Amino acid sequence: MDSLSPAAARRIALAAQGFGRPRPDTPTARHVRDIARRLGVIQIDSVNVVSRTHYLPAFSRLGAYPREALEAEAWGKRRTLFEYWGHEASLLPLELQPLFRWRMERARDGAMWTGLSRFGRERRDYIDTVLSEIEQRGPVTGADFAPDTPRGAPGWWSWSDGKRALEWLFWAGFITTVTRRGFERVYDIPERALPARILDIATPSEADAQRELVRIAARAMGVATEVDLRDYFRLPVADARARVAELVEAGELTPVTIKGWRHTAYLAPGARRPRKVEGAALLSPFDNLIWARDRTERLFGVRVRLEIYTPAHRRTHGYYVLPFLEDEAITARVDLKSDRQAGVLRVQAAWAEPDVTADTAASLAGELKLMAGWLGLGEVAVTGPGDLAGALAQEL
Repeated sequence: MDSLSPAAARRIALAAQGFGRPRPDTPTARHVRDIARRLGVIQIDSVNVVSRTHYLPAFSRLGAYPREALEAEAWGKRRTLFEYWGHEASLLPLELQPLFRWRMERARDGAMWTGLSRFGRERRDYIDTVLSEIEQRGPVTGADFAPDTPRGAPGWWSWSDGKRALEWLFWAGFITTVTRRGFERVYDIPERALPARILDIATPSEADAQRELVRIAARAMGVATEVDLRDYFRLPVADARARVAELVEAGELTPVTIKGWRHTAYLAPGARRPRKVEGAALLSPFDNLIWARDRTERLFGVRVRLEIYTPAHRRTHGYYVLPFLEDEAITARVDLKSDRQAGVLRVQAAWAEPDVTADTAASLAGELKLMAGWLGLGEVAVTGPGDLAGALAQEL
């Protein structure tokens, strides 16, 4: 079995994710499409304390691209992305839609999270009535079926039966997102929401679809363990294990050992092996590069945890914390907040990591200024603690 050094594995992973390339002088919609296809999936999340996360991966790789370009690709009339459960709630290239039909079929048979699966069994007649109404009346929102539910009310327990029905239909593929109003999904049937050229593609077998999803995951990660490959599109354990073994047998994945990694890794065919990776990027906590916490620790030696749901007094780094990628290392992390009323990007905490360099504060300040301008904010202000806060404030 071939072996890779941890540094080589890290560079392969960074290159596969689109880092280390010069940013375009004027990012366009084409660049946004290229990023979406390279990544294969972009996670969606509603938290808007800085910017909703689906906007951030393209910013990390392209710089200050036009945000409306992503919106057009995701929800415009000639869009190239669609929404479904890819990793979590996700934006995915349209051509991947046939690869998820097996998941939709399983959802129809009850393979969802427990509460929604039970609702599907117990209220299928009602769900069918909701679907019939959408077929007749056209695009709907959750509010159309839950007029008395407080807007923004959190949690499954606050959902109306109408909201539950829409979520079940969405997961099962009977409806999809045609657009969004604000952040609210607008649903319609696929026949009206998706291009005929996509719907007309023959449905692959489960095994064929899963093999292709593993291939996409492998290309997007460069080098990855079986667990990494499985997690990228949240494939079932036994299915992912079988598909990885089949691709190894076919010579499409190359097993490798990496010092410090407990499990065998698999190298994607044609994966770039740069001698060095240069550049700087602020990373969403939901960025594809770091969303798998164990993989992040293996690649960078940094323990990254999402602390949004941690009580404030128990947080180590802050509420919405973005790690800072400097060349080939995560050298810092910052807790950010967009104060839109004041026009300020607030650094509520700034922390150095073991790989911090003499240039980290200056490089981080540059990325923060770029982000503030991209978000339409006039300045960056360090307003909180951290062992990097003083140096960062000086650079700003």
